[in-house]
Amino acid sequence: MRELVLNCLEAQAEALSDLLLDAGVLSVSVEDADGNTEAESPLFGEPGLEPDVQAWNRNRLVALLPDGLDPALVVEQVRESGLADYKDDEWSLREVPDADWVRLTQAQFQPIQVGERIWIVPSWHRDNPDVPARHEEGGAQNAIHIELDPGLAFGTGSHPTTHLCLEWLSAHLQGQETLLDYGCGSGILAIAAKMLGAGMTHAVDIDEQAVQSTRYNAQVNQVTLDAMLPDTLADGQYQLVVANILSNPLKLLAPMLSGRVQAGGHLVLSGVLERQAEEVAQAYAPWMAISVWQAREGWVCLHGRRA
Repeated sequence: MRELVLNCLEAQAEALSDLLLDAGVLSVSVEDADGNTEAESPLFGEPGLEPDVQAWNRNRLVALLPDGLDPALVVEQVRESGLADYKDDEWSLREVPDADWVRLTQAQFQPIQVGERIWIVPSWHRDNPDVPARHEEGGAQNAIHIELDPGLAFGTGSHPTTHLCLEWLSAHLQGQETLLDYGCGSGILAIAAKMLGAGMTHAVDIDEQAVQSTRYNAQVNQVTLDAMLPDTLADGQYQLVVANILSNPLKLLAPMLSGRVQAGGHLVLSGVLERQAEEVAQAYAPWMAISVWQAREGWVCLHGRRA
């Protein structure tokens, strides 16, 4: 296979990428044309969020060509669009070596250990001898494996906020607590809680696809929980409510999430930057006092207990 390489300015990158895809290329990646030079510049965005513009000042567009697609015709379509007028010496081709892309992609993702007991294990590492034996009934001190494949949507357990929540669950779950995971995404926190001994567990997300992802991952990991959209969550309170979202929705949800915590119950929040911790804590102050449990890589996990 071959790749067509074009240079462009920031304002052209998105439109040119769309045009190349319309012209029949298989994919388009945008690279910093000044990468590895003194002029290299980062793309800034709040951690966990995308930058406003997915391009640099000067960009290199790399378009993967299917067999049989003439790159000269693709460049001619770009010229005819008026977006850019590339001369013959202003674009190039490069060969893409044959490779087992599935194997190469899988090789990038290894089992992730969280704390002392929890392992997030891609399916192709299910029988990896380097991972401790899976938790078995009655083996409370053994490792638990959460099988979750990178590349699936809604979170794969690699983010510091997920690690913080998992570590809190591992350190504090006593067994049989009722639990609500609000903003469940892939369901990793709810699944971990069940493996750690939680009782009735509900997982909620505003995205129907996240709900389906949670149900699928729960089935793969052989745990029983109920995943649903918010409007189907019945009234009731829980001994533990966990929400790993972002600071703004957490502040807006403060009355609802606080109201879901029963007397003496726990609230665990993450997805919050260290500089946002105080304002999130203030949003929950009318119902309970919450404070930073742990911080990692600029993120915090907040915990409170309802009186």
